[in-house]
Amino acid sequence: MRAIVLAGGKGTRLRPFTTSFPKPLVPIGDVPVLEILLRQLKAHGVRHVTVLTGHLAYLIEGYFNDGSAWGLTIDYVREREPLGTAGPLRQLAGTITDDFFVLNGDLLTDLDFAALMRHHRESGAVATVSTFSRTEKIELGVLHIGPTGDVEGYEEKPTLKFDVSMGVYAMSPAALERIPPRYYDMPTLIVDLLAAGQRVASYRHDGRWLDIGRGDDYDEANRLFAENPDVFLPRQPAPGQARTPGQTRTPDRPRRRSGRTTAPRRSR
Repeated sequence: MRAIVLAGGKGTRLRPFTTSFPKPLVPIGDVPVLEILLRQLKAHGVRHVTVLTGHLAYLIEGYFNDGSAWGLTIDYVREREPLGTAGPLRQLAGTITDDFFVLNGDLLTDLDFAALMRHHRESGAVATVSTFSRTEKIELGVLHIGPTGDVEGYEEKPTLKFDVSMGVYAMSPAALERIPPRYYDMPTLIVDLLAAGQRVASYRHDGRWLDIGRGDDYDEANRLFAENPDVFLPRQPAPGQARTPGQTRTPDRPRRRSGRTTAPRRSR
């Protein structure tokens, strides 16, 4: 299977930290969030990952290189100008022949990616959106105003519940054909698919999901990861290393030599 990771954003919500550091390399514990995602994808059957980069692209490309350290094939598509969350995918139209994942490179989750893909294929939809139920407390009194301007109800600091997009999608190649060659966001793609009579399915995730671009979520992500990293890091044979019977060693992390980032050497 193949996955497309969106990693080109500037991470404005985490400034000034992301002014000189790309958000996908922001650590959860001592592991970059994108590394956690790549290890999860590998554990669920993904072998080819295309990372769409933009802001500080060279740091992401230097850290992950060709992906061999994680047992993956990784290639990159650089944005020369901002194209939104869906616009860069246009460049891949015609090059993908099977269903694939699209996901943001700045989220922490224990989503079962393989189950998401099974659900997508069984549904027959052109796209499937992973959803999460989230509650938000409104720290204000909320008024319900009728058509005449009269107050019809009053809720003091209500807690609202929403089904939100996790920023993880399973898609069929046909979805790429609808993306125009310009700035274009993923919500617009979903709305345009629906307007064209295409079916868009949903896949509810009842586990853990955090958007680390939000300050509160980033703090919570670090807390959860510190408490139980095994929830997020696969226990299967370590990505990037062929194991011999009884071997339990995890792969070396990429390290810097002479001022440049290199992938760990693989055993021969």
